[in-house]
Amino acid sequence: MSIIIQGLTKIYGTQKAVDNISLTINKGEIVGFLGPNGAGKSTTMKIITGYLAPDAGTASVCGIDVTKNPIATKKKIGYLPEANPLYYEMYVREYLTFIAEVHGVLNVQDAVEKVIVLTGLTLESRKKTGQLSKGYKQRVGLAAALIHKPEVLILDEPTSGLDPNQIIEIRNVIKEQGKDKTVLFSSHILQEVEAICDRIIIINKGKIVADDRLTNLTSNKLSNNLVIELQEAVNETIFEGLPSPLKASDTKWIFTTDNPDLLRRELMEIVIKHNLNIVSLFNESNINLEDVFRHVTQKK
Repeated sequence: MSIIIQGLTKIYGTQKAVDNISLTINKGEIVGFLGPNGAGKSTTMKIITGYLAPDAGTASVCGIDVTKNPIATKKKIGYLPEANPLYYEMYVREYLTFIAEVHGVLNVQDAVEKVIVLTGLTLESRKKTGQLSKGYKQRVGLAAALIHKPEVLILDEPTSGLDPNQIIEIRNVIKEQGKDKTVLFSSHILQEVEAICDRIIIINKGKIVADDRLTNLTSNKLSNNLVIELQEAVNETIFEGLPSPLKASDTKWIFTTDNPDLLRRELMEIVIKHNLNIVSLFNESNINLEDVFRHVTQKK
């Protein structure tokens, strides 16, 4: 197992940023790590990479305990944090040479040239990192994470600031790296996660609320969703006594139910009682990652 987390907890003041989570990620998996802002994603990644100490629980990388032997685990990990730390006065090649030497890479110049080509930095490689666009700064950060050929990649918003063409290029790099590495990939761009990842872990309020293959999560498990759209904007209180709905908009509400026929009748009674006008009322059958994300992070 490349990453093993058991009972991991991190507390800031009175808030549990990470609340007793456990997970295992195997070699060759590209795992999407998702959650709303403040859910605990970046905190978990920082603990795995040894930048934060947990308050309880353990994290190990390639069989090495992160807390007990942080230097050894860092040798196994390539990490691109959300706030990409670069030395803006250093040239791209100079910076990557410095990172390679820190990691004790053999044949440094060869490693630098290969990673520059891999991440599409050739045309920008003679500039200072501070002169680069945000997208190219992200490429430099990814190159730094890859230069020592780590077994595990931890990527926090790696496609942030990239244009559509750059996103496709970096997506292909990540997918290629995922063939023989373990990749934990966090992004708010769910289409990117769907395109890159095989498995999805969703965290909300410090707890894991979903962990499955992408195909399983989107295989109509929510097909018993009943969607009602009204002409009028309504408040959730109008649906008191029914299963708590997800709010798609002021006029569109999504209910999850094991008895859609009964719920349909109950909704019709509410519509008639309050003299409302229905635009549509249907069973939702096409489920994507966004639907799953909203379902597990908004439900009460």
